[in-house]
Amino acid sequence: MRIALFGGSFDPVHHGHLLLAQDAVEQLQLDRLVFVPAGVNPHKLQAAPRAGGRERLELLRAAISGVSAFEVDALELEREGPSYTADTVEAFLARWPGAKIFLLLGEDNLINLHTWHRVEWLRESVEFVCFGRQTPTQESVAAEKCIRLERRVDISSTEVRLRIAAGQSIRYLVPEAVRALIHHHVFYQSHS
Repeated sequence: MRIALFGGSFDPVHHGHLLLAQDAVEQLQLDRLVFVPAGVNPHKLQAAPRAGGRERLELLRAAISGVSAFEVDALELEREGPSYTADTVEAFLARWPGAKIFLLLGEDNLINLHTWHRVEWLRESVEFVCFGRQTPTQESVAAEKCIRLERRVDISSTEVRLRIAAGQSIRYLVPEAVRALIHHHVFYQSHS
């Protein structure tokens, strides 16, 4: 089995996330790609997601509906305390012994990867797959050996939230099912 874990806040999920996920499935010849919405991100303790875990999970499930290679796992949302990537990877390795695990992460995470919990174990246990919105810097390339996904997508969850709060359209930034749920449940309507 070749499995990629794609963690993040997904606050909300958008077409950039989905394009990168599809690229990963095709380029890495994955059997499955698992979206893992973050519970308590130990590197963003002061910046909790705007939408709750249950809401982000609902948006992710709507976004990937009908895509057989994609699935969503609520493991980190169900876990108490900080969500350490090493703990998540360990749980997936226990679930799928012998699987090759790829870990998708934004290039901006490479510089600080050395601060991650059990990072040496992670380096031995997974293959890092990096993507970013900017051209890789020499420091980020030197910081970590990783497979690169070269697609550049200039959509961010922050932009989506700001557009919603400002009463602007998010059509074409998120899947239609996600847009409908956001408007139905009145997610992200205010700046606070």
